[in-house]
Parts: sequence; C-alpha cells; structure tokens
Amino acid sequence: MSLDSKVPSGPLELKWQKHKDNIKPISPANKRKYKILVVGTGLAGGSAAATLGELGFDVEVFTYHDSARRAHSVAAQGGINAAKNYQNDGDSVWRLFIDTIKGGDYRAREANTYRLAELSGNIIDQATAQGVPFAREYGGYLDNRSFGGALVSRTFYARGQTGQQLLLGVYSGLSRQVGAGHVKLHSRQEMLDLIVIDGIARGIVVRDLTNGKIESFIGDAVILATGGYANVFFLSTLALHCNATAIWRAYKKGAYFANPCFTQIHPTCIPQHGEYQSKLTLMSESLRNDGRVWVPKNPGETRPPDQIPEEDRDYFLERLYPSYGNLSPRDIASRAAKRMCDEGRGVGKSRQAVYLDFSDALNRLGRKVIDDRYGNLFEMYERIVDENPYKVPMMIYPAPHYTMGGLWVDYNLMNNIPGLFVLGEANFSDHGANRLGASALMQGLADGYFIIPYTINAYLSNGKPPAVPLDHPEIKKAESDVKERINKLISINGKETPTSLHRKLGKVMWNYVGMGRNEQGLKFAINQIQEIRDEFWHNLKIVGNDSYVNPVIEKALRVADFMELAELIALDALERDESCGAHFREEHQTPEGEALRDDEHFAHVAAWEYNGDNKPIRHKEELNYEFVQLATRSYK
Repeated sequence: MSLDSKVPSGPLELKWQKHKDNIKPISPANKRKYKILVVGTGLAGGSAAATLGELGFDVEVFTYHDSARRAHSVAAQGGINAAKNYQNDGDSVWRLFIDTIKGGDYRAREANTYRLAELSGNIIDQATAQGVPFAREYGGYLDNRSFGGALVSRTFYARGQTGQQLLLGVYSGLSRQVGAGHVKLHSRQEMLDLIVIDGIARGIVVRDLTNGKIESFIGDAVILATGGYANVFFLSTLALHCNATAIWRAYKKGAYFANPCFTQIHPTCIPQHGEYQSKLTLMSESLRNDGRVWVPKNPGETRPPDQIPEEDRDYFLERLYPSYGNLSPRDIASRAAKRMCDEGRGVGKSRQAVYLDFSDALNRLGRKVIDDRYGNLFEMYERIVDENPYKVPMMIYPAPHYTMGGLWVDYNLMNNIPGLFVLGEANFSDHGANRLGASALMQGLADGYFIIPYTINAYLSNGKPPAVPLDHPEIKKAESDVKERINKLISINGKETPTSLHRKLGKVMWNYVGMGRNEQGLKFAINQIQEIRDEFWHNLKIVGNDSYVNPVIEKALRVADFMELAELIALDALERDESCGAHFREEHQTPEGEALRDDEHFAHVAAWEYNGDNKPIRHKEELNYEFVQLATRSYK
C-alpha cells in the first residue's frame, strides 16, 4: 500500500504557508457544532485542547491524572529549541532544520521537520506572552544555552524545570477555556479503546479510575496526544504511569504504527542502584554544557575521582568528537559511554557509569553561576545518590528516555484512519531515528498550538460526520471488549504481579533490543517476549476488583499492551537491517563503531498494520529528500 503523506509541492520554505492557504476554513458559527475529543493533557494535548477551544470548537479532553498539569511534560528539564538567533551566533530556521534532520540520521520526513523549525520562534513568543519565566541575560533578552547536536546556542530554558513551566503556561490557557465552557475536562479517565465506525474514528472508550465505570464518548474527530512508550523497557526515565495503551489500542483498530524500533537512550541518567528499582532519573542534557564526561584511562581503576590525575583521565567525548565534544547527540554519546564501560573503565560500584565532572566549570564560573543554571538538578542528584556534585563528579549512565516511533501521520497529523489525529511524541513524524535534545517540547507545542488548529479544518470542512447513537453496535462491541479484557485479567488468579512480569519483559528488551541490537539477539528476544506474554496471561495475579481505585488493574492493562508492543519493536528492529541513529544493528557499523546506514534499501518509514494473530503487514513511505543531500553523519 502506498502511504500518501499529503506534503504540498513547492519550495520547502513555502510549503506550510501554501498548505494553510489551501485549507478551507470553518466559520466561527459552525465551529461550535463540531465536537473534538482530545486524549492527553501534556504540552501537545493541553495546547491543542486550549487552542481549539479558543477557536470555538466543542472540546472534551481526557487525562488519567487527577490534574491536567500532572502530565509527564512536567518532567522535562533542560529547555526548548527555537531559531531566534538571540546570541547572534549564526542560527537560523534552516540551520535548526538541518541539525534536526542530521540528528535523526536522515530518517525523518523533510517537510514536517522544516515546518517544526519554522514554527519554533512562534512557540517562544507564545510561551513568553503566557508568562513562562525563561531565563534572561543581563540585557533583558531571553538567555540561551547549547544542547547536543548543535554548534549554536538556541535552547531557551527555565533553570532545570522548563517542562514544568511550559506546562503551567499551557494549563493556564486550558483552564481559561474550561472556565469559559468551551472545553470539558475529564480527569481520572483512561482511554482503553478507539471507536471506529465505517472506517472513521468517531470516539473513545474510557475507564473511570475511581470506580471502574466503562463509558464511551463520541465526537467528530479524535486527537491522541498520549506521549511515548519507553516504559516498555520497564526501567526508563518516564513516570511509572506513562504507557502505550491509547496508541496501541488505535493500532489494533487499524492505525498504522511507524518505526516502532526508533527508541532513544538518554546518555545522562542516574545509574540503576538496585534490582528492585522501579524507574530511573534523568539528569538534564543541559548539564553537559558545563560538565565534562570522563572515565579512567586504566581498566579496573579503584581510586576515587579526586585522586585520579588529569593524565590518567579520558575525556572520551572530547577525544572522539572534538567539534561537538560533550554535546554530541544522544545516541552517539550513549553508545560511547557503553563502550567505555564494556572496556572495563566504568566507575561506581556497578562499574556501569561514567563521570560528569563540574570542577572546571566551578573553578571558571564560580558556584553561584552553576547554582543558578542547575541548582535544582544538583539538589535532586544529591537527594538520590547522597553525594554532593559540587564536590565530587556525578555518575551517569544511559537509559531509555524517548521514542521517535509512533502512530503514522500525514502532513496534517492525521493517521491513515480518517478522523484520527496524533500529536507530539505519540506520532512519528519529526525526529527520524534520533531526537536532538530540547526538541520534544518544541514538537509538542508546535503540533498543539500552531499545526492542528489549521489542519483539523482540512478534515472537518468536508462536512460534519453523521450522528452516532450511543447504542450503535460498534460502540457496544468496543465497551464489551474492554470489559471482557478486564474480567479476563482478574480471572487468571496466578502468582505473578504485573510489575514482576513487566520487569522480566524490560530485562529482555534492554539486553537485546536496547542500545545494541543484532539478528541473533532480536530473534531470541522475540521468542522470550512470546514466552513472557504467555506467562502473563496464565500466571498474573490481580488483587481486588475493578469497582474502586485499583492501581493493580491499571498496571495490568498497560503491561498487557507492552507485552504485544515489545514484539513489534523487536520485529521492526529485525526487519530494518541497517544502523541509523539510535537503532544500532551491530552488524552494520563503521570501523570507528558508528552507525552505518543503508539508504538504498531503508530510506523509508516502516508503517506496520495490525493483522490479527498473523505477522503484521509492513508498509513503506519512501523518504524523498528534495532539499537535503543524504550524507554520513559526522560530529568529529
């Protein structure tokens, strides 16, 4: 099947404007006749709901949290990219576009990525107008710092809590629309299925997490903005509740899932400290502006870091990638750290860590400057590790963090199922095989504030879909399927908890589908995943029932979907017989150990179609670069 990306023709810098000009608008009087369902209240979902409400649409927005502002966007630390060139260091929309395409190892859709760069400046203006307290320099301009994969400073930040401050800005706009009656907010409601009628997305089935009630909601369009699926690895930097259920249920209703194997490992995370740890903690990439990454030159070194002289230290990122140094892209920095540990030069009790050292920056800038930039991050590290990073180097190690894969969307952010739109990390479109730091917040807000308010009109202006009664057979079937799934989980009455089975799955995923992948390991992983999934459905233990708040049922439903998604990730990694970005097939690497692409056979998006109990069907969207020349990435 040929996938139509609906990218407009013409010069790259004019595509978005041309596309907007050709979209038929909907009159203000008619907008209120359309109901739009938005799932997720993070930066993408919250901004979309607020903006669509402001435009006059009838919006209902759903979150499984008790408050919309608890969405996981709140956890983003380091900053948000925008091509403002306030530093006068040569930045531009084109440079941001090229950095993003190159960072994704030329596996993103060209037009979508350029649009993201083009809209980046608007996002900063919007957030500043909302009162987001970005850091400022002495002259009053917004300050910038650098992030990985860029040679300019374009990252706007609010200390180490940029995501939280941006989300509060979104929440203020959303709350205004809730108060005005344009948006209805449903909290503690988790989407468990997509309702598709006559091939069109028409609604969702949700479960009330306070009492177990199953209920359907019908609209004229459905927007999924539910984030990524890195928790398939069990240990990740994501919050424990983050899950893939919304997009996975859409996939099983016919939505194509694009590039599921494109999963990102973040190089600066606090290492695992115990077998029963439930998540990992991110240390912002911004720390690598002033922190230097190093390991001892000698394997098995036992001296504490302050007793290891300079001549016995290997600042390996600076050595391997002198142009970018400690701000090399995440996939490259992560693999380099792993290589150091594999050589026996890791540090800490586990020997699975490297140092992130601020002693040079403290001597050069003073403690107050470092505290102003990273104080809350230093405090968080000390509380977790019980070591003062002002006095001793941090210890860091890579961990699952973000997923570039997601549901397939066209230029309008609509899936192959008409009426289903997917925003932010839940879609695949902008980052290719590796996302650069500080670009996730940029994409979420671009999609919600500046893209979907236009492109949803391209669908809705064709006419309002026919009314659907709540007793429609497809609605009743979707509700019945959800109830049956819950009852089946409860009835197993085995001995293993959802968490213990999730941990087993995560170990297989990390060991064989993590930073390094190969054919033998992926085939082994697929067999192991199938065995663990079989154990899940025969030996799961759920305590209690579904008539009240029961987090065990919530966890079991999410893990059940991870059990299936994990196999698709491994299958996609097996089929993509090349290395690109964060997808590193060990059979395909340069003599220096870098990713070796195969543009002849794999310069395409792999979009998977659910096929029941049979192997899913792999479709292709060819990536045709009109304005960028494919090249081997180099950060040396």
